[in-house]
Amino acid sequence: MESSDPGFSFLALLLFWPLLVGLCLIPFRDVRLIHRLALIGALVELGMSISFFVRFAAAPTAGFQFQEQLPWIDAIGASIHIGVDGLSAPFLPLTALLTVIAVAQARTTVAHRQKPYLISLLAFSTASNGIFTALDLALFFVFWELMLVPTFVLIKLWGTGPGRGHAATKYVLAMLMGSVTLLAALVLLSVNHRNVTGSLSFDYLALLDIAVPAGLGTVVFFLMAFSFMLKAPLFPLHSWLPPALQEGPIGVGILLAGLKVGVYGFLRFIMPLTSDAFMEWRWLIAVLAVLAVLYGGLAALAQPDLRRLIAFAGVSHVGLALLGLSAGNSDGISGAVFLLANLGLTSAGLLLIAGFIHQRLGSTDVGALGGLSVKAPALAAFALVFAFAEAALPGTSGFPGEFLALLGAFREFGAPSLVALAIVVLAAGYSLIWLQQALYGPVTREPVNHIVDLGPREATLAFVVAAAIVLLGIFPSLILDPAEASIAQLVERLAVTAGAGGDG
Repeated sequence: MESSDPGFSFLALLLFWPLLVGLCLIPFRDVRLIHRLALIGALVELGMSISFFVRFAAAPTAGFQFQEQLPWIDAIGASIHIGVDGLSAPFLPLTALLTVIAVAQARTTVAHRQKPYLISLLAFSTASNGIFTALDLALFFVFWELMLVPTFVLIKLWGTGPGRGHAATKYVLAMLMGSVTLLAALVLLSVNHRNVTGSLSFDYLALLDIAVPAGLGTVVFFLMAFSFMLKAPLFPLHSWLPPALQEGPIGVGILLAGLKVGVYGFLRFIMPLTSDAFMEWRWLIAVLAVLAVLYGGLAALAQPDLRRLIAFAGVSHVGLALLGLSAGNSDGISGAVFLLANLGLTSAGLLLIAGFIHQRLGSTDVGALGGLSVKAPALAAFALVFAFAEAALPGTSGFPGEFLALLGAFREFGAPSLVALAIVVLAAGYSLIWLQQALYGPVTREPVNHIVDLGPREATLAFVVAAAIVLLGIFPSLILDPAEASIAQLVERLAVTAGAGGDG
């Protein structure tokens, strides 16, 4: 195995570490030991990912670092090719952090079969790492599909609602529809490579150098866009997310809502590989994005359940991220990348709060939660921080991404994009209304009088997320600087496409 970079062994270990930890849990029977080993493994993954990101950020470049390519399926030109650039590197520590949170909270929230639950979480983490590091489209598709298995199992077997079976089935059927169109798009790109060079290839870097004919590019664009919008999810392809978050366990909700791999698919594959079609049809993405901002925000305002509120708020923020991407300029793309990181943190924080409340009261219905701040001040304090981040208050990680995405959209589309400013009002509305109804005012239900505040383990988890939110809010350059060169390269590629179209 030849390595094009001495850092490969470290990246490969980081990629497969969660799965290795999960496999190591199989022989053990003691629940406490199993959970302790899983948590230690997740913490090691977090430490490795932070160390890896620091190494990358020390010398950021527009190209891919820590690459390695191994033969795999020569007949179709597929290889095991991994690497990272500024667009993918930030999501490795985010994946690891969310894995730590999901594993840690399982100790007190999962009542049965903890070992297979933890193994499923760790398998999900490896699949996510694979999506963010794969530089071969066939390898990417394998990891994309592998994510379905642990997600279905987690929702079906450990869901907290009576409709968990339906929610799990709905998720899988939706994702399989997207997988069909994604696979068709990837095959078309490989066949186009063969038409030009005489050989099939799924290698991402090789495909970047091959021009895609206009008609074929449009077909590939729409096939991939459908799959990635479904996964994101973007309105009107979002219907699987609210039941998945409401019926599924908090751990899988943290990972599903926090890792927006569908938006990453636009960033990594659609924009560079079908840049002609993207620039031609980005107005459609922008229109759908604005509709998602409005629909998600208005729907969140009407939700009586906290977990469904989080789901629709996520739809709204995904819309804003895609609006930033559709602008095609550095501000918009930078805002989208930062929004993805912020969505991971705020969704995890709010879902942690939802999990704490559900564990104590058996419900996350806002109407049953009045007066929580009096009986559980620590829980209320962390909820306040997460809600402020959701509303993009300056000083939190929610602000830089929203500001840059809106700025980029305004620079490109002008006044019509200002409709997306509604996200500021809507997010503040559903965040503050929920806070008022659930945390403040008089106690409305007797069980709230007996609620127990956060314990040390729970407070530690909430504090870590809150600290990350404040840190990125004050120092957004921690993400924006390492991504700058890669974003500039992508913007240049789109600009060349737009110039060629204009000349034609």
